[in-house]
Amino acid sequence: MELLKTRTHVDFMSRRFLFLGISALLIVASILAYLVRGLDYSIDFTGGTLVELGFSQTPDLAAVRGTLDKAGYHDAVVQTFGGDRDLLIRLRTQPGESSAVASRILQVFQKDQQQFPGVQLRRTEYVGPEVGKALRNKGIMALIIVTLGILIYVGFRFEWRFAVGGVAAMLHDPILVVGFFALTQQEFSLTVIAALLVVMGYSLNDTVVVFDRMREDLRASRSGSVAEIFNIAINETLSRTLITSFITFMVALSLFLFGGPVIHGFATALVIGVVVGTYSSIFIASPIALWLGLKREHVLKRQFISAKDRKDGATL
Repeated sequence: MELLKTRTHVDFMSRRFLFLGISALLIVASILAYLVRGLDYSIDFTGGTLVELGFSQTPDLAAVRGTLDKAGYHDAVVQTFGGDRDLLIRLRTQPGESSAVASRILQVFQKDQQQFPGVQLRRTEYVGPEVGKALRNKGIMALIIVTLGILIYVGFRFEWRFAVGGVAAMLHDPILVVGFFALTQQEFSLTVIAALLVVMGYSLNDTVVVFDRMREDLRASRSGSVAEIFNIAINETLSRTLITSFITFMVALSLFLFGGPVIHGFATALVIGVVVGTYSSIFIASPIALWLGLKREHVLKRQFISAKDRKDGATL
C-alpha cells in the first residue's frame, strides 16, 4: 500500500493510553500546584509604584538592576520609557508609600554620580490592585475567546471528534506551563500570558498539520484500521514536526539565555510550551479523537456532504 512507504514506523497509537495517563497526572499535578501554592503575580496584577527617572546619558540597564538589587529592591522591574535616557521602575508597594519609595530610589542613584550622572525624578504614581485585577480578567477572557474561536474553526474544518482532540491538546499545554510557574514560584506577568497565547497557537498549528494528513490518508486508503492510518499520518509528518519544533525551541532558548530579565518569563513559558506543544500534537490530540470513536465513515461522510454542497452551489 502506498501509504505504508514512510521513513519512520513508530507505533504511537499502541502507547496512547500510557501517554494520556501521563498527561492526566501532569494536569492534575499542575492544578494542585496552582490551588496550593498559587502564582507569584507580578505588579502588573498586584499593583505597585511606578517611578520614572531621567539620566543625562544612556544608563546601563544591567547596572541599574544591580544597583536596585543591592539596595534591597529585588523585585524591581526596569525598562526604558520614551527615550534611551528615561527609565521606568516598577515595584510592589502599598498605598501611601509611593513618595517615600521614589525618594529612596533617587538617593540610591544620586550616591553614584560617576556611573549615573544627572539623575532626576520625573514622576511617581501608585497603581492599585484594581487595575491589575482588570488586566488579569482581560487576560483570562482572551484565553477563553481564543479557545472558543479555535474550537469553532477546527469544528468547521474537521470532524467534531478532531476538534475536541485538537482543543484538548491545545489546553493541555498552557495548563502545564501555569503548573510549572506555580510550582517554581517564578513571577507570572502579562508577558507570560502573551506566551501562553503563542503556545496555544503553535500547538494548534502543529496539530492541524497532523490532522490534515490523517484526513487525507483516511480518504485515500480503504484498508487498515483508523489507528493504523493515524500512525502512518503521524510518521509521515514526524520529520516536519520535529524540525519545526527544534528550530522554534532554539529561538525560544536564545531568548531565555540572552533576552534579559524583562522577557525572562515570556521566554521560560515559550521554552516549556514548545516542548509540551510538540508532545501534545502527537500523543494527545489524535488519541483523544480515536478514543471518541472516530471512524473512516465520519471523514468520508463529511467529504461527501462538502462535495454535494459545492455541486448544489454550482447548479444554483
